[in-house]
This record gives sequence, C-alpha cells and structure tokens, in this order.
Amino acid sequence: VRTEFDTVFIQQDVCNGCRDCISACPYGVIGFNSNTGTAQKCTFCYDRLQNNLKPACATACPTQSIKFGPLDELRQTAATRLATLQQQGVSDARIYGDKEYGGLHAFFLLTDKPEAYKLPSTQSAVLPSRNNVPGYLTALVTAVVAGVAGLIAFRRRGEGQPNA
Repeated sequence: VRTEFDTVFIQQDVCNGCRDCISACPYGVIGFNSNTGTAQKCTFCYDRLQNNLKPACATACPTQSIKFGPLDELRQTAATRLATLQQQGVSDARIYGDKEYGGLHAFFLLTDKPEAYKLPSTQSAVLPSRNNVPGYLTALVTAVVAGVAGLIAFRRRGEGQPNA
C-alpha cells in the first residue's frame, strides 16, 4: 500500500504469502517471514510518521548517515556531499535513486557502482511489467484487432446460408 507519505508497506492481514512481490522487487528489500508466512519490509515507521516523527533509523543512526526530511533539503545535502567526494578524487561517487526509474522517493550517495551495493543498475534492472509501456500498447492493439475480427466473424456468420 502506498501511504500519504509516499512510502510503501505490506498489509500483513492481506498478504497470502505468494512471494510475487519478492520476485518483482528490483531492490531486494522484501523478505519472507517463515513464522507468519507473509512478506515483510521496512514500513519507514509509519506509526511514527503519522505522529510527525522521523523513522527510528534516522533518529538513532550514530553516524547520521540515514537522513529523513523534505526532499529538496535532502537533495541539496546530497549534492553538496557528492561535490566534496568528487573533489577528493572519488570519481565513481554518485547519487543513486533520485532520477532512476522515475525517482525512488529515497536515494543514496554511493562511492562505487550500484552493483557493488547489490543495487540494480539502470542497465540491468528488470522491473515489473506494469512499467513496460510498449507491452501495454501491444496488448491494447492486440485486443482491439481481436475484437474487430470477432465482430466481423459474428456479422458474417449468417451470410451465405440459405434462408429456411
């Protein structure tokens, strides 16, 4: 379920344990709880967000590496840190997730390629088919052609037969 905070959580009372979401997630963040038989992932402390609090990880992080707040402020902080790293010679440093796949609502300051962190690269990620616009167009055209062919066949069904 996508929340009003643009975070996503799994409804434990609805999950049937099929694991389709686990295989569809390109980030590997969804796991399977064998005790409950359901999928699970971080909820970004949805209960805390509802009470105007930051997620616990952002509050408790001893290095303050985990940030949570207004997106524009986070982008500016990341851009400043990225520039510093690049000036220090970290040539592979990059911001990951801000623009990839239409924006992930979370991003990471990486000092190496995404694959080094077990994140999908934009070249290799296999996204769920709902993101496949050409696939939708092909399905739509096929449905229209099949519908028209069926209508023509139905109208011609009675042609050429003698009237009784």
